[in-house]
Amino acid sequence: MVIDGSGTAGPSQSDKAEDPPRGQRTRFARSWTAHWATVCSLVPLGLLTAAMWFGRWVRPSGDDWCFLPVVRDGGLPGMVEKFYVHDNGRVANALLVWAYARFGVPGHQWFALISGIVVVGVLWAVTAAAVRRAGVTVPRGVPLLVASMVTVLFLFASPNTYKTFYWPAASVSHTLAPVLACAAVIPMLRARSRAGKAVAVGTALLTGVFIGTLSEETTVVVLVVLVCLLLLSRRIVPRPQRSYVRLWCLAGTTGTVIGTLVLVTSPGSRNRREGRDAGLASMFAPESLTGAAKSFARILETLLTTWSYGGAVAVGVLLGVLATRAGGGTAPLARHLSLAGAGVLAFLLAGYLCVLAVYPVFGPGTVTSTRVWNDFLFLYLVLLLGIGVLVGHRLRRRVRRPGPTTVASTALCGLVCVTLALSLNQLEDTMRVRARNWDRQDHWLRTQAQRGADELPYRPTSISKMTEPFGRGGRRTWPSGCVARYYQLDRITPAKRFPWQ
Repeated sequence: MVIDGSGTAGPSQSDKAEDPPRGQRTRFARSWTAHWATVCSLVPLGLLTAAMWFGRWVRPSGDDWCFLPVVRDGGLPGMVEKFYVHDNGRVANALLVWAYARFGVPGHQWFALISGIVVVGVLWAVTAAAVRRAGVTVPRGVPLLVASMVTVLFLFASPNTYKTFYWPAASVSHTLAPVLACAAVIPMLRARSRAGKAVAVGTALLTGVFIGTLSEETTVVVLVVLVCLLLLSRRIVPRPQRSYVRLWCLAGTTGTVIGTLVLVTSPGSRNRREGRDAGLASMFAPESLTGAAKSFARILETLLTTWSYGGAVAVGVLLGVLATRAGGGTAPLARHLSLAGAGVLAFLLAGYLCVLAVYPVFGPGTVTSTRVWNDFLFLYLVLLLGIGVLVGHRLRRRVRRPGPTTVASTALCGLVCVTLALSLNQLEDTMRVRARNWDRQDHWLRTQAQRGADELPYRPTSISKMTEPFGRGGRRTWPSGCVARYYQLDRITPAKRFPWQ
């Protein structure tokens, strides 16, 4: 240390040599954080990997019994005819069902692996593109940590994980549907040139058509989000990009409306409405409006009191704390707090409309039909993530050292993953027992059918409130006809014990 002419102590040349440059310290800190974030992401990724491995115990159930014989006998044209002409009009749904059902039981077993990779891959790409579009930088492993954490929350924090993740028939229309809609955001965020923007707009149009013929509930969520973005574009989108974003929203809205028209005008959709008395008149009847509001309030109570979803806020806080401008400083990720308010309103409106759309069919049972929740549950998690980012941004500005916040958020994410792992392990035990019983009964039924049997006993192998023949004490016969067709029998009869015993 030396004393300058004013008597002020200043650092000597030797002291300066001892302290590493500030830029070098910053690079070291960010490098350490990148490795730390990558290691932390292994926890939710490990949970997802284990869950995908458990998929080998999945066996057909519920609607799968009716899909498999159609795919076997009629292929893709048969499935499209079944959905468009007879069942519900969901042409895109028929395509996805054919994609896994054409492989029979192995298709059901591989579905968890493929869908899990698709979900985490889409969310990883969206997170990385959003960070880049926002003009900020984060440590390299953070986008993967965010994507993997949201993935495990979406797939495994549900009240019925089996129907959310393992049952392909529900997953393609209620779990994958919102994720596939989210994938259309990737080219929009990454486009820079005129050609890239044209591709993004075209992708939004085609994705809208696909979603419109895949899931009515996801269609509702997509339309609400796109309309809100259009209305708020003047406040939240910079002027140079405003026209492009508005065109993208209009293309997505147009495609979704086209797909919806294809669905609702189909013979299958008309048959479904008439068979269940679920037309527009019944949907907007006073008892439906009030009943849907009460059901959605009960669903909200469940969502708000499920503490595991706090993991989305925690990982959002991490993202907000660690995000910085490329040239240093704090990233302006909270430019408009009104965006958070608009997100809350969009979620409430979309969720209520989803419940209202299915209330004439399920009635008060909508509360227990958890697979329908997933269409707006994904939006709920994105909203929680965004709120966490805003909180993390504010903490970054007010707290000198973000270390304690980072540690606390990471610990909460880890605790959530441990809790989900315990629940998933219990489900795996149930799936394994069911798979063994299913396989033995399947072998026995096939053997007897090959010997010329026309009528055979069948014992349900239920799991996670899945529909099986002769459920509810034998009062429900559906889908016994589909099971008989699957084994090429005339009919099956209820059995009190497994027939091979």
